[in-house]
Amino acid sequence: MFGKRGTAVTLGSLVFTVSSLVGAPASQAASGGHEAGVVTCTGDAVSRYDPPLTLQPRKTHNRADVRYVCSTASGHTAPAAGSFHAVAPSASCVSLSGARGTETVQYADGGRSLIVIDGATTARVAGVLVVLQSGRVVEGRGAGHLVRRTVTSLPGQLPTDCLTDGLRGTESAVRLEILP
Repeated sequence: MFGKRGTAVTLGSLVFTVSSLVGAPASQAASGGHEAGVVTCTGDAVSRYDPPLTLQPRKTHNRADVRYVCSTASGHTAPAAGSFHAVAPSASCVSLSGARGTETVQYADGGRSLIVIDGATTARVAGVLVVLQSGRVVEGRGAGHLVRRTVTSLPGQLPTDCLTDGLRGTESAVRLEILP
């Protein structure tokens, strides 16, 4: 309906709106002699569900590869790559509960952050799934700092696939903040 560009604009607008409602305090990742200040990473993710999501809730693994561009308060930007894995004890096409996971972010300068996600809130807005996740950096750059992660996605398949083989994955916009 929107095409790739329209979908990207719609998802970007939704991420901006949701993050504005949640609040956007400055984040920082200061450790190991790296620059302290605001660090925000935005990017795109390709997720895979195992098993695929159907109407029947069941334990599901979500794996995603994320391409980020991270920015600091002083204006430095650099690419980063994320590897995300979560397990939901009960997930379906219409519900998600209790998902916990980890993300390893590998920065262009060789540094990395290991993040544990231990909280999530989900909402559907006009067919778009918005997941607000929280957690903490447990190792590497920003260790000890809280994290906020916003994922906005459209299914890559038709909703009727929930009735047959299930949804195998999504493409998402991701915003990652390491908070002060």
